[in-house]
Amino acid sequence: MTLKIISAEDILFEGEVSAVRLPGQQGAFTVLRNHASLISTLTPGEITYEKPDGEEGEPISVNGGIVDVDRNVVSVCIY
Repeated sequence: MTLKIISAEDILFEGEVSAVRLPGQQGAFTVLRNHASLISTLTPGEITYEKPDGEEGEPISVNGGIVDVDRNVVSVCIY
């Protein structure tokens, strides 16, 4: 699945991942391949992800944002 993390200033990450963990309003949640479509707000915390080879990506700290999951594309816009 493709993960895109953007801010107003820059593209922080864009690439293939096997899992992404996000700090949601109701608690942290994990998105895996073929996840149901969803839109959620994010709270302060860290976004972590696993690359297809099993390696952990560099965590990205966020103050908040929104995430859209649709058809194996996870689009994150952070503050």
